[in-house]
Amino acid sequence: MSSIIILAAGKGTRMKSSTPKVLHKLCNKPMIEYIIEESLKISNDINVILYHQFENIKKIIKNYPVKIIKQDHLNYPGTGGALLSLIEDGKLKINNDKLLILNGDMPLVQADELKKFTSIDADIVMSVMKLDNPSGYGRVLIENGNVKKIIEEKDASEEELKISYVNAGVYLIKTEVLEKYLPKLNNNNAQKEYYLTDIVEMAVNDKLTVKAVEVNEENFKGINNKKDLAEAERIICNKIKDFWMKEGVVMHLPETIYIDAYTSFEGECEIWPNCVIKESVIIESEIRSGSVIEESIIKNSGIGPMARIRPKSVLTDTHIGNFVEVKASKLNKIKAGHLSYLGDSEIDEGTNVGAGTITCNYDGKNKYKTKIGKNVFIGSDSQLIAPVVIEDDVIIAAGSTVNKNIKKGSLAISRAPLKIVENFYYKFFGKNI
Repeated sequence: MSSIIILAAGKGTRMKSSTPKVLHKLCNKPMIEYIIEESLKISNDINVILYHQFENIKKIIKNYPVKIIKQDHLNYPGTGGALLSLIEDGKLKINNDKLLILNGDMPLVQADELKKFTSIDADIVMSVMKLDNPSGYGRVLIENGNVKKIIEEKDASEEELKISYVNAGVYLIKTEVLEKYLPKLNNNNAQKEYYLTDIVEMAVNDKLTVKAVEVNEENFKGINNKKDLAEAERIICNKIKDFWMKEGVVMHLPETIYIDAYTSFEGECEIWPNCVIKESVIIESEIRSGSVIEESIIKNSGIGPMARIRPKSVLTDTHIGNFVEVKASKLNKIKAGHLSYLGDSEIDEGTNVGAGTITCNYDGKNKYKTKIGKNVFIGSDSQLIAPVVIEDDVIIAAGSTVNKNIKKGSLAISRAPLKIVENFYYKFFGKNI
């Protein structure tokens, strides 16, 4: 297979953000990771050319087996300028005789479609898409499968504007062609950039074979604005859900469910509508409607409806009901049916957490742990002020505030005596009995 070049040097200014487009996340994963992963399916020689926020992007992709190259953007801006970073003493620093050139803002591209390029014998193979509404794109004039001309929209005649084929931005180019034409590039244009498309134009003018390969618009869609970003995320999220449903996960109204690229499922799992699951492992569990789970492990448990499991939580054989929030906690075989906050806690098997229970883990400066043993019954509306240890077989009476360790087998109760003032209602409102 050919060497692959991923051009990821630009800012993405059309998205009105200083963050490079390639770092914008789709289903919680930077879009550049998607294109690298697809590229690695067909080649072991991947080169990523970066410029804007070079160090930040480098950190994101450092664990991939790719070569990272910094573009000399000051002297050679643009897509053609990025490729000039590969030239040394007039030769490309590439060992293959062909280069597949991709843009780093095309996260929907598929390896199977990239393979199409290698089946065509030509000096340049250029991707095109046929659009019902090509407005905003440069047009490509094709005759008998050969590219005859690339026309920028602003330079197109009325007749040329009727052309429905547009440039999809992916090319397979012979190394010798690049070595011949890259040194001939100039930046005599409004943007003062070196354009890769100029190489295609020079090759056409010199009668080289430039073939067009029609590609799927959805897979080769670039990200130029927030609408494109949202649409790409919808497509990728649907692919993620389709994969897990084929693996046996039950999803009710899957179009309402968000599952990110870093979440996995094991065994029989069931997900109800309007759930959000990020960077989590779900094992043999049911996630009920409206629940949110982030960076957690859920095993043999039922979550929700309308529960929130925040990062660093591990729940095993546990029932979490509606409006219960769990954060950085390890829960083993417990029940928390409703309206509770369990943060920075360890709670062991057989324990029942009553409604309105709160682990008060933060004093304004530091966070502290609450440790609760086995078979503890916590009455409703209790506050457990950390750091605190509640041993096995303890009862905490409803409405108690616990700020001391409780020994095994004890009852903890903290209540003000009930005071009853007879006939106060009638006195207060000035009514007769």
